[in-house]
Amino acid sequence: MRFKVAALQFAVIAVFTLLVFPAGADARTVAIVGLGDSLMAGYQLPPGDGFPEKLGAALKAKGLDVAVANAGVSGDTSADGLARIDWSVPDGTDGVILELGANDALRGIAPEETERNLDQMISRLKDRGIAVLLVGMLAPPNMGQDYAARFNSLYRRLADKYSLPLYPFFLDGVVLQPGLQLEDGMHPSSRGVDAMVERFMPSAVDFIGTISSATK
Repeated sequence: MRFKVAALQFAVIAVFTLLVFPAGADARTVAIVGLGDSLMAGYQLPPGDGFPEKLGAALKAKGLDVAVANAGVSGDTSADGLARIDWSVPDGTDGVILELGANDALRGIAPEETERNLDQMISRLKDRGIAVLLVGMLAPPNMGQDYAARFNSLYRRLADKYSLPLYPFFLDGVVLQPGLQLEDGMHPSSRGVDAMVERFMPSAVDFIGTISSATK
């Protein structure tokens, strides 16, 4: 069953890639992929209300020639992201917004394993000449202080190791805000995504600026 789901995800991303990054597209268009889990995928939200779609629209509204593809898969751990990174990030991608780790923390996966998986993903992307904006997460309080200390710090270590821009907490401004979350108290609502995009925009604009400068 997991093979069939993975095959379907591959087909969806392949089609989306053709739509967002068509052959012969304007070379000035910056191609970004949002690679993550349900927080990136737009869990239980209407089509077009996911974070990558709304971020892309906000960037275009600022006059930036950017295409943001959604490569989020609900339920993905960092290990799942590592397993699919090569086909989830197509050739021609300029930058990746890398958001994974929330499900690792929910499942109590050792932070050291999460860090190794993210490290390998970043390394692979950099080897392909693809810029990375790393997005951090925070461990849930029920995991305890020791786990939180080990988990929460891994994103800064990776950002420092690879000299990456880091957005410290993807759900900043949304956590514990009922009007901005779904009933599960974990995922952002459409309004929540709007709030996330608003806070994320300065980091996204800076990230795209470094990519544009590097390609000139």
